[in-house]
Amino acid sequence: LPFPWVVKHAFVVVLENHSFESAFESGSMPYLNQLAHTYAYASGYFADSHPSLPNYFFLTAGQAITDSDSAPVPVTEDNIVRHLAMAGKTWKEYSEGLPSIGYDGGDTGTYVRHHNPLSYFSDVRDDAGQKTNLVPFDQLGADLGNKTLPDYAFIVPNNVDNGHSCPSSQPNCTEDDRLANADAWLKKSIAPVVESPELSQKGGGVVIIVFDESAGTDTRKGGGRVLWVVAGPDIKRDYVSSTCYQHESTLRFMASLLGVPDAPGAAQNAPDMREFLAGN
Repeated sequence: LPFPWVVKHAFVVVLENHSFESAFESGSMPYLNQLAHTYAYASGYFADSHPSLPNYFFLTAGQAITDSDSAPVPVTEDNIVRHLAMAGKTWKEYSEGLPSIGYDGGDTGTYVRHHNPLSYFSDVRDDAGQKTNLVPFDQLGADLGNKTLPDYAFIVPNNVDNGHSCPSSQPNCTEDDRLANADAWLKKSIAPVVESPELSQKGGGVVIIVFDESAGTDTRKGGGRVLWVVAGPDIKRDYVSSTCYQHESTLRFMASLLGVPDAPGAAQNAPDMREFLAGN
């Protein structure tokens, strides 16, 4: 499973509920499109399911676990936290709106629990030390400044900044408005990570930005076609792949990039995404 080399950091940012076409071709997301054309994107990438939570589990456990936006806790199935711990890798889940470090409870404000998959796993819930890796999003800026970024990060915008919902100040916003808001959040909050000295030097790391699922009417491959973008110094420039990939390939890719010897669930044998790496 691992590649011949590893990077220091593998981060994924998950946005919500828009088709490939609306995110890539509408003009509403100039920053994300700039990243896609500067680095690389997948034109044949499909989510696994509807609704959201099964997709988040495919990204972290390599399987659906549930067919709804709820799951009984704790979830004991194999998952990325287990593999990171065995490999001696550090991790954090940065969740915007999380009320406190280690919070594993229900929705509050613009924080939505079913977008926070690592909080479901027994490996986190039953381990006080691991639980402290569930942190509010603001911690990302602090970790960046302190040079204490983890090896693996799962980054969760709140339910407005992820493109899911309209802001309270604009309750009747359009889809383009929601996408533009998510794009502005990416430029403000994720560009500093992509451009940081820690990630922008060769071997520093990759940042993946992906939508959890397409619009509800698109059920191709289970969850419809979505935009997947990857940035980093080891990524091919201005590259597009038409290969069919799904979330379990993203999970495999992230584990491989970090030198983790295997991956959970269907990720172990999912199509390999190393074509995005320079030199491949």
